[in-house]
Amino acid sequence: MKSKICVVYTHHKLGDLIWQLPYIKAISEHHAEKVDLIVREKTQAKNILRYIKHINKINYNNFRKGIYYWLDVIKLIKIFLEENYSYVYILDKVNKPAIAAKFAGIKNIIGPGIRRQKKWLSGNNFLSDEDWNLNYSEQSQKLLKINNINITNIYPDLEFDLKKIDIKDSNFVPEGKKIAFGVDSFEDYKIWYEEYFVELANKLYEKKIFDYVYLVCGKEKSNISEKIISLSKKNYFIDCSDKDLINVIIALKNCDFFVGNNSGPLNLAAALGIKSFGLFSNSPISELKYSKIIPITSLNYKDNIFDKKRETMKNLTVDQVYSKIISTI
Repeated sequence: MKSKICVVYTHHKLGDLIWQLPYIKAISEHHAEKVDLIVREKTQAKNILRYIKHINKINYNNFRKGIYYWLDVIKLIKIFLEENYSYVYILDKVNKPAIAAKFAGIKNIIGPGIRRQKKWLSGNNFLSDEDWNLNYSEQSQKLLKINNINITNIYPDLEFDLKKIDIKDSNFVPEGKKIAFGVDSFEDYKIWYEEYFVELANKLYEKKIFDYVYLVCGKEKSNISEKIISLSKKNYFIDCSDKDLINVIIALKNCDFFVGNNSGPLNLAAALGIKSFGLFSNSPISELKYSKIIPITSLNYKDNIFDKKRETMKNLTVDQVYSKIISTI
């Protein structure tokens, strides 16, 4: 009888889910079976992971708090009972999916086991409480190691077949050379200034590096892309703030390279195999050792320090970013 495998990841950020792709694949390879996923709807996983061959099915659970906590546990129990999983892997330290798997009678419940989670897991292979301080990638690496699961590739790799996508708006992919700027972030303090993106575009355009620039930006922060276009008064920008994630992927796959803030689209672009430059002045680049992102940092940059002031992003100058890009492409 074949094993049925489920992997649960509860964080809501797209970038965090992308960081887990190597470990999801490793679990699939270990069991020689496709896996099901349970993730938050906000990740849009059903769209972005649709062409990954080792993923079978994706269910959404929003992992809420307060009065909704037990409603989500019940929803998870129903999924676990219906699917009758042989193994449930939990790639973070939350209790909710472990509790649900226990009540559903899953025999193999594997997770970090940090703090209270361990009492709901099967087996005795747990991370230590000190591992709380590891980043999410390092926690997953250690979790798989103590469970004898080999990781063949630590870099996120996102398979996506553009040939299967019907591009309805031909103006969205115009003829000519295209690049992309990732201009927003979930955390405002990580956002490079709009006038800097405008100046960078001017310098790259003078060198005939591109014909068009996609401005990758969430709808809730469309004011950023709108400000860039207003300041620039150039017609080479394509605003993506009203586009869904599939269209953002279409844009990225048609680009020569991506330049952006430390945010989900930066991780997405790198996972899609696009040359990706990340703008860092006040957040750590140490975790990028598990990514193909090319960091661009300010001259006075210090790693592993969070300086949650957007003004610090001014320490990263346009000339520094421009010089790095020109020397690399």
